[in-house]
This record gives sequence, C-alpha cells and structure tokens, in this order.
Amino acid sequence: MKDEACICFLQWALPHLHMRWPGFRKVRGQVCKRLGSRLVELNLSDLKSYRMYLENNPLEWHILDSMCRITISRFYRDQGVYSFLRTQVFPALIENSCQNGDKNLSCWCIGAASGEEPYSLSVLWELSGLKKGGTSLKIVATEVDQHMIGRARKGCYPASSITHLPSRIKKIAFINRESQFCLKEEYRKRVQFVQQDIRNEQPDSSFDLILCRNLVFTYFSRELQEEIARKILTRLEPCGVLVTGAHEALPKSLQGLVPWFPGQKIYRRKI
Repeated sequence: MKDEACICFLQWALPHLHMRWPGFRKVRGQVCKRLGSRLVELNLSDLKSYRMYLENNPLEWHILDSMCRITISRFYRDQGVYSFLRTQVFPALIENSCQNGDKNLSCWCIGAASGEEPYSLSVLWELSGLKKGGTSLKIVATEVDQHMIGRARKGCYPASSITHLPSRIKKIAFINRESQFCLKEEYRKRVQFVQQDIRNEQPDSSFDLILCRNLVFTYFSRELQEEIARKILTRLEPCGVLVTGAHEALPKSLQGLVPWFPGQKIYRRKI
C-alpha cells in the first residue's frame, strides 16, 4: 500500500470517527499496516474499494475505529513528568489529604494500553518513600481494548518497554522470565484495570490525580476533546491534578484548571 493512498484515505475517514489527521501524521504506519491486512481479509484491491465497502457496510466503521488505536507506550515515558510527580505533585497531594483527614489518594490513568503508565506510578510510589506516613494510593487504569488489558494484567514486558527505568528499579521491581521482564505482584496489586471507552464512559468515583496523556488531546476531534475534557474535570477533586501529554493542549474553552507552572502540561484544579 502506497503511503500517499493511506494518507488520503485517513484524511477522509478520520473525521467520520471524530478523530483528527494531525495526531496520526507521525504514527500512521501502525494504522496503514492494519488497513493493508484488512484489505487482504476482505479480498479488496485497494483503499478506494475499502471506502466503498465502508459506505455500504456501516458496521465496518467499528472495525476501522479499532484499527485506529495507537499503542505506543513504555515505562517512565517522559521521565521529567515522573520526576515532577515524585518531587512536587505527590507531596502536595499527600499534604492536602492529611489536612482533610483522608490518607487515601486515588489516581486515574486514561488510555492505559498494556499498563506501562499506571505501573510506572505504582513503582514510583512504592520505591520513592512516598507512602511513608500511612498514605495509600489506588490507581484505576481504563482502556478500551480488552486484549491490551489482558497483557497489562500479566505485567510482563520486553526489554524495550523498560529502557527508561533506572537500573535500580529494574532490579528491584522486575523478575526476568523467559526474555521478558515481569513486574512483581506487590507493584501490580495497587492497579485496577477496567475496560472503558473514554468517549462513552468514565469511572464513577472522583480522583486526586488524573493522567490523560497522548490520547484524547492528540487523536480526537476538537469538539470531542472539549466534551471529554469537561467530563474529566467533573471527576477531578478540588485541588486535584491533571497531567496531559508534553505536546498536547487543553481546549481553550475549558475553565477551572491552572498550570502548575506557566507553560507546563500539569494542571491544578481551582478550589
């Protein structure tokens, strides 16, 4: 499949799925490869034929939607974020919870893929001494793809997934098993995985910390971003913290959040 043909197809199809082409420009290879496989399955000659197939078979849009899920993840992705969480965010949340007489912090990771992000938070919490003083952390990780959730619950990863972890953490938190690195149970038990599509549903509870990185504000249409952002805000506790991707921007219409520092992608909710 020629790259030009795939680009043309995606620029036509993505708006129908309430997604935006700019977010897919650099990662389109994943989707184009899946499209090629789908053409073979359907015995179609090219993407023009697939476009006609979509127009005549509405249920195929659900399959195309699943092919547009980007699964790029690793432990400690954007290391500076985890450093800031450890030194600034978590201590502030702990202090706030103690003042309120509640030593239970809750975190929501949106679009958790195969679990690298929520497990990174669990490892960070466990090995940085943050839990001293009796404060606990519960992490809810939501992901639409059941296959990815199955991988996450196993907690085993190739060496490439833990490249950015400090060597000390690799030795303490993982077991080398059959050429994979498996996270020990004490770091996995803090994380609850739930199958949810952020476009349609959210957890019922509220959270002190929400990570919504490299999904909503990268791939979804502007209108859908605004809708989801408002829903996320209703799940964020007063003085809670929202973390977005390094290259993402919140909708300008969203009220109630301020950057931790000017220009930063970590936000505090106003009281």
